[in-house]
Amino acid sequence: MSDLTGFITDELWLHGADLVGVGSLAELPADVRAGLPIGIAIAVKFPKEVIRGIPDLPTRAYYDHYLHLDEKLDMLASLGAECLRSFGHRAIPLTRAYVAAHATPEGSLLPHKTVATRARLGWIGKSALLVTTPFGSMVRLTSILTDAPLRTAKPISESRCGDCQICRDACPAKAIVGNPWAACTAREELVDVAACQETAQERSNRAFGIPTSICGKCIEICPYTSRYLDKH
Repeated sequence: MSDLTGFITDELWLHGADLVGVGSLAELPADVRAGLPIGIAIAVKFPKEVIRGIPDLPTRAYYDHYLHLDEKLDMLASLGAECLRSFGHRAIPLTRAYVAAHATPEGSLLPHKTVATRARLGWIGKSALLVTTPFGSMVRLTSILTDAPLRTAKPISESRCGDCQICRDACPAKAIVGNPWAACTAREELVDVAACQETAQERSNRAFGIPTSICGKCIEICPYTSRYLDKH
């Protein structure tokens, strides 16, 4: 088990993952995890210069990297799943195509953020984004579901944001409520999703002419992100 866990983790790192974690999903409903008990969370980070460039408005570079990282994550999830299958295990890569095909009216059937907290990559911030200790919120995520007997981490079930309200105060849409997250907290208790999307589309359209739902202010302003950006 430990050898397979290490092998899969090393393969994902070798091909460009910045964070990899494994968590048990057994406590979640079977239908949201395709009946598979283990989740592998994969994160890749934005370049520092891209995040440093969005304190006022999102940029075309931020948008382009957003799409590029999503493509990279699809590759990593597919590669990891194929490796697990080569050892005789079931594995489903939660690529963008898979997530879209299995989405509900409320959103993703199994958010990558949920897998990431179960795999101890981070916690959900007051912005409703994953916050990681090494990189703050400047990461994109994907997941793999599997029945492989991998070594799992102890999940993170509570926020580590404390009394910080920096992202709430900086939000251009005033969409962040400021509540702390804990396991089973609904997204709507943290963020007004409609207000966030509307303002993000307006800001991106004003900045580079594409009305897409990316903003990045809560990512850039997060103290954990800032700590990483300040490192040489």
